[in-house]
Amino acid sequence: MADRASARRSATEPPAAPATALQAVPGQAPATSSLELDRLIHERIRLAIVSALAVTPSLTFNELKQILGTTDGNVSVHARKLEDAGYIECRKSFLGRVPRTEYALSQAGRSALERYLAHMEDLIRMTKGATP
Repeated sequence: MADRASARRSATEPPAAPATALQAVPGQAPATSSLELDRLIHERIRLAIVSALAVTPSLTFNELKQILGTTDGNVSVHARKLEDAGYIECRKSFLGRVPRTEYALSQAGRSALERYLAHMEDLIRMTKGATP
């Protein structure tokens, strides 16, 4: 009888969603459909941080602040979110008596950026294909 109940239940359940390139990955905000972007990277300041670190082995806090043209607080808050997700690595040291914070893109961050860019390229292709 349990087999019939389980068969009936599985017949009424919706089929599993097909795998997409945007499935949840450890350290990445989960995407619920192929139309959703990685919200963690999609935010303007965080995308700028990850992009800057993708082309430079490491940047200091002050270098990032200058590149982004933003405040200490913005760099700090957004870098912390990326660090907590495992997308960037933070190294703190001293240069003499002056604190120095350096950031580098992690492998997880590089993979997340590549997925994000591929997703954006797909959206652009779909949009171009939809217009006559």
